[in-house]
Amino acid sequence: MARPPILSLAVAMAVTLLAVGAVVAASPSPAAPVPPTMPSMTPADGSSADAPAAQPGTLPEIGDLLQAVNKATREEDAGDDWSAPVKLAVVFAGLALVPAGLVMMTSFTRIVIVLSFVRRALTTQNIPPNVAIIGLSLFLTLFVMAPTFSRLNEEAFQPYLTGKVPFEAATDRGFAVVKQFMVTQTSEDDLVMFLGFANAPAPAAPEAVPLHVAIPAFAVSEFRTAFEMGCLLFIPFLLIDLVIAGILLSAGMMMLPPIIVSLPFKIILFVLVDGWALLAESLVTSFH
Repeated sequence: MARPPILSLAVAMAVTLLAVGAVVAASPSPAAPVPPTMPSMTPADGSSADAPAAQPGTLPEIGDLLQAVNKATREEDAGDDWSAPVKLAVVFAGLALVPAGLVMMTSFTRIVIVLSFVRRALTTQNIPPNVAIIGLSLFLTLFVMAPTFSRLNEEAFQPYLTGKVPFEAATDRGFAVVKQFMVTQTSEDDLVMFLGFANAPAPAAPEAVPLHVAIPAFAVSEFRTAFEMGCLLFIPFLLIDLVIAGILLSAGMMMLPPIIVSLPFKIILFVLVDGWALLAESLVTSFH
């Protein structure tokens, strides 16, 4: 089985580190420890994470979103149990929860944590700045979630705009699509743990997992995966710090902070292996 791209990135940086250490130091650099294998991103049932979205359609447009909000809040669109003011309150409450949903129900959490790990490992302080890290995470999230958003547009959004399904059914369909993405990316152990906390029976299919169980299980699973990827990326940079500290100690330059000397070597190493491109590839492919 091919190695995960994030493991290839760590190995490439470790090999480059050994070459740089052989030139700088009088003795060869210590061998880099072999990083642990990344856990498989394949769902527990063996299906692909984006199998239902093999043919993604078009994403919802801004005009369609505004039209949906206008349609949901019109008096003539209200049903027997939903008045227009109630639907207006529900729509705006949902819009207020969009940032939390973006963070906890999409790929944003994993991406932003890994990018923050890389910046921390490089010890470049605020370079890239927070706005750049969050911006890159946001657009990578939109790229990764495009198949899911396309399914949501085709199965829930457009049918509601054309009047084929009511507001409640469209909402249920939309949550079902997002829940399917979360369940396929969640570790089975985390799902079992939260199902046990909720005293809920084992679902017969992933679609039967309750939403209040799927969201925290997905969040915990994403934290674990992001920290594993971040630790793998930390190892080569840690080795650079150790090599530089050993060289300075042997040269009697104990008053010079090793982090100042190792910073350019870390940046050179990251540039030589084309770190940003490999990192983006690793993050995107980890969801498939």
